[in-house]
Amino acid sequence: MHQELNRLGLIDDEEIDLDDAALSLALLDHPDTDIAPYNDLLDAMEMRLDLVGAETGTPAERADALAAVLTGEFGFAGDAETYDDPANADLISVLDRRRGLPVSLSILWVAMARRLGWRADVLDVPGHVLVVVGAEAAPVIVDPFAGGVRIGAERLAALVEASAGAGRAVAHVAAMPNRAVLVRLLQNQASRAEQAGQGRRALELYIRMTTMAPAFPHAWWERARLELVDDQIAAARGSLGAMLEITRDPDLRRRVTSMLNALPG
Repeated sequence: MHQELNRLGLIDDEEIDLDDAALSLALLDHPDTDIAPYNDLLDAMEMRLDLVGAETGTPAERADALAAVLTGEFGFAGDAETYDDPANADLISVLDRRRGLPVSLSILWVAMARRLGWRADVLDVPGHVLVVVGAEAAPVIVDPFAGGVRIGAERLAALVEASAGAGRAVAHVAAMPNRAVLVRLLQNQASRAEQAGQGRRALELYIRMTTMAPAFPHAWWERARLELVDDQIAAARGSLGAMLEITRDPDLRRRVTSMLNALPG
């Protein structure tokens, strides 16, 4: 399975199928699991969406079809009761439980739409993840965590403002590249592992991130930090060196250089 991580790190971003990639990541923690039933479930969802959405043409109609199938028929919803359960960011568990985080549910929505050739993207909203269906012509934004409820301009602005805080600059809202979505999924798992005192589990997840998305400096930084906590000085030096190779941000480069110079010889 680590070969799949390496493959994800080498292929072009647009070649990544979000559902297949997220399943591959989950399988790393379920090595004895038969993946066939999960692929069958995804195929069944696609077939139903193809039928329900056969006559759709507008983004709004397609968003309604996605909600009817994924929420209405298959019962996927946000897990508000046990939000911090790591299972919510593991696609195998999400498919078993029909519950997940905003990012894991958004992966399902976007993947199903793309299987039918519909335009859909995961939308990075500060503090949340949404899905945008359609492109330039009247796109529709929905919240898979809330069953696919529509997010209008006013609600979107309120979400962004609430996250930014009063008097602070409004953060940018943008569609996320596929690798960034997968990194977000793994970051959810890593942060929960560290909060639970599972530092080595968190480190393993950051290693997965840097293998799958080697151009993301934040993952290298967190990996180096946890390697230092685990007294892996040489490994941390390698992670910080990798950061210097991929970033041109002068402030970040100074920070990394300073950290490298502070490491014991």
